[in-house]
Amino acid sequence: MKNILYLFLLISQVFFAQSSFEKGNALYQKGQYQEAVQVYEDIIKEDKLQSAELYFNLANSYYKLNKVAPSIYNYEKALVLKPNDPETLNNLKFAKKLTIDEIKEVPKVGFAKLIQNFTSIFDYNMWAKISIGIAFAFLLCFIGYYFSQLTITKRIYFIGMFILLVALGLSASAGMSEKNHFDNDRPAIVFSEMSEVRSEPQKAGSAIILLHEGAKVYVMESVGKWKKIELTDGTEGWIDGTTIKEVK
Repeated sequence: MKNILYLFLLISQVFFAQSSFEKGNALYQKGQYQEAVQVYEDIIKEDKLQSAELYFNLANSYYKLNKVAPSIYNYEKALVLKPNDPETLNNLKFAKKLTIDEIKEVPKVGFAKLIQNFTSIFDYNMWAKISIGIAFAFLLCFIGYYFSQLTITKRIYFIGMFILLVALGLSASAGMSEKNHFDNDRPAIVFSEMSEVRSEPQKAGSAIILLHEGAKVYVMESVGKWKKIELTDGTEGWIDGTTIKEVK
């Protein structure tokens, strides 16, 4: 009885969240962006729905209101749930044009770049699914090899098993690499109008750079309210943690 009640409540929450989501979309279509933001934020606050589409629509609403940091932040949230989505990446580019800071991105080169390009084709969940599929295909080849009576057929199955084993190793390694990257990658967006990056985790530290609303940083560690960050150009320093908001 409890399980049925729980299932009923869960279905009711999902239905309500979907209804609220559609309400927010209708408000957005009417140009009532502030009202749409409120509806979307309420859905997130009550933890009724987590989807890339929700964060994407919320980011679009903030963008229409010329609110730089919230729009970029929510586009980044959408990309966490739906990596490499072309529409989100395109809109994020437009949102970044509203920022003041022009921080160059130092590209990775060499073998490390090739590895990252390969592993980032899919997220770690997709790599896990691919690995399961390859493992199942390997099992079918093994069964075929075991029961086959012809030598030529056995050789074909054996070669297939070898290729699939290599593919399984690559996909599993790629998945673990992406999972490790996901866990250690801590992007954050500057929400304050201005925030100084200092050489030490205290106000007495010398100023390194001044960041403005919407700038993207990567959190490396924390000391009290201070966060050690790295910029996309490799610059490191300490920033007041209350001036930024982590994406994940």
